[in-house]
Amino acid sequence: MNEHIPAILRTARRIAVVGLSDKPHRISHGIAETLLAHGYEVVPVNPGFREWNGIPAWPDLRSVPFPIDIVNVFRRSEHVAALVEEAIAVGAKVFWTQSGVVDYAAAAHAEQAGMKVVMDRCIAVELARS
Repeated sequence: MNEHIPAILRTARRIAVVGLSDKPHRISHGIAETLLAHGYEVVPVNPGFREWNGIPAWPDLRSVPFPIDIVNVFRRSEHVAALVEEAIAVGAKVFWTQSGVVDYAAAAHAEQAGMKVVMDRCIAVELARS
C-alpha cells in the first residue's frame, strides 16, 4: 500500500487538506504550510472558514471546482468512510490519512474505486523522506 509514496509525492500538484485548521498552533496548519513551501497547491477544506492564508477554502470536497490529486485527511477515523465517498465522487487520485487516522474498510473501498491509498502516515514526514 505505501510503496507508491515517493511516486505519489513526485507527481501530485494539488492537495486538498480536509480538516485544515486556521489556528497556527494546529498540526494541520503547519503541514499545509510545509506543503506550500514544497510547491504544492493546497486546497483548504473546512466548513468553518472561507479562506486560509489568502487561499479560498471549501466546505467539502464536492464543492471544490477543480481536480484533486491527493485528499489529505485531518479528521477522526469515524469520518473516513464518508470522506472516501466524497473523494470517489470528485475523482481524486489518492486518499491519504494522517497518523492515527485509520479505517481499513474505507481504504479497501477507495482502492476498489481506483484510488491509491496511504493510511496512518504523516504526509510531511513522508515528504522529508523522499
